[in-house]
Amino acid sequence: LCEFLKSCGHFGAALENGSRMALVGRVQRSGLLEVLVRDSWHRVLATLNQDNLVLSCEQPGHTAAWNGVTNGAGSQPPVQPGSRSPRAGSGTAGLRNTSSQLSEHVPDTISNKKRSVRVIKQEIGGLGISIKGGKENKMPILISKIFKGLAADKTEALYVGDAILSVNMVDLRDATHDEAVQVLKRAGKEVLLEVKYMRESTPYIKKTSPVSELGWETLPPESPRPGSVATESPATPPFSLPSDSKDWKSIPLKMCYVTRSLSTPDPENRQFELHSPDCKYTVVLRCKDPSTAQAWFNTVQTNANNLTAKVIGEVKDQLGRTGIAGCREIRHIGWLAEKSLGQNEKQQWKPVLVVITEKDMVVYPNMPRMKESWLSPAHTYPLLATRLVHSGVGSESPKPGAELSFATRTGTRQGIESHLFRVETSSSLSSWTRHIVQGCHKATELTKEITTSCTYRTQECLLTIHYTNGFSILKDGQEGSLPKLIWQYSFEKLKNSSDDGVRMLFLDFGGRDGEIQLDLHSCPKPIVFIIHSFLSAKIARLGLLA
Repeated sequence: LCEFLKSCGHFGAALENGSRMALVGRVQRSGLLEVLVRDSWHRVLATLNQDNLVLSCEQPGHTAAWNGVTNGAGSQPPVQPGSRSPRAGSGTAGLRNTSSQLSEHVPDTISNKKRSVRVIKQEIGGLGISIKGGKENKMPILISKIFKGLAADKTEALYVGDAILSVNMVDLRDATHDEAVQVLKRAGKEVLLEVKYMRESTPYIKKTSPVSELGWETLPPESPRPGSVATESPATPPFSLPSDSKDWKSIPLKMCYVTRSLSTPDPENRQFELHSPDCKYTVVLRCKDPSTAQAWFNTVQTNANNLTAKVIGEVKDQLGRTGIAGCREIRHIGWLAEKSLGQNEKQQWKPVLVVITEKDMVVYPNMPRMKESWLSPAHTYPLLATRLVHSGVGSESPKPGAELSFATRTGTRQGIESHLFRVETSSSLSSWTRHIVQGCHKATELTKEITTSCTYRTQECLLTIHYTNGFSILKDGQEGSLPKLIWQYSFEKLKNSSDDGVRMLFLDFGGRDGEIQLDLHSCPKPIVFIIHSFLSAKIARLGLLA
């Protein structure tokens, strides 16, 4: 971990002022992993804290010296509004490196000529440079980055590719990388650099780590995170690295989908995946063995889950009184992998965001950002007409590492709609099934009664199903008179119920008339499922009372 902090440029000053324990205390797990980039595996240092997973793939001998090495204050260097560097070119804002400087004109007159440049350190940001090279790398000490608006940039006399020959008359020509770091650390507020521009060093400095190719969600100003304002900057890692660094990637865990073997085969059972909230990016990480992979997965998923309550609060604040699908409460939210049932072609698991409200199970293809997106889910399934039909190890999942899943069936006017959802852990399976079953029962108590038109013995009637009073058939009264009760039965009297899947509902209460036939004029499945929900809720309530 200390080596990582050193490579990130925060080791020096933090270590000297006793801050090291404060930084390390925020890290929950750290270790070497492999990341999949362009079908190849690359070693990275992964560092996990409560909010982020930071992946670092620093090249040997590369120190970000903009902050800690040069007595910085340990915070991200500010870029003053309107500040400009005359040699900034079109590179990334806040940073000058070789790729941006190639478009700049470095005067030929300075190539391979010694120059002395005086730099006055700033209170925040130090010298404002990063260095590479060293004796152990068979390279001179090279300036690899210059941060806009900071001390080195303000001199307008330093360039990426400058070799630092000496610092305050201390010779660095034969210095190792660490020795150069120490000299720069000990330099006072006024630093005299003897440098020489080396154009031939450009290819070495220009190398970027595989981590720089990892994509992840970036929020444009017009699409703020829930509960934030448009000017809010993305969450920064605990080490306050330069925001434009190409040698690390910070993955926010809030609403990150942490899973295993979803997008990439894992025959050795030592990988885990992180999917971005917008479902556009996936980071696949590989560990040395299955037990390490499981430990990493458990910790990362736990941290992501711990942020759920905060997300629910932010979504509620964003939606206000509107709610989701007309519901004010959010009882559960999280990621599942879905595989639709009842289709001939082979189905692949795909991530879906599922929200359980007080009345519905709402499904989104990704994490909505804007209020309008929350109001337009991909699917809304009434809990009252939804049944949990399977929970546990799937029939197609051989042990060990068997997939855990649950299936739901919802009665709709088009028939029964079935869905299969995959979860990652037994505790997650228990949580989801509990929320669905209890949500169904609470929805019945909230709804109390449903009424639908039907035909009974050639008469147009109303079928009413009441949570307490049971079943009743009413015939509309004429000229404003009250409906006439034809018959009524309690739930306890119901012996059997069935349907033809088209429009007919059959109820048997054990009476003299035998089976009662009702024409519902449309698919009876929603009513059948609602009857089941009412019965299930009443049985559950009896069990609680007992």
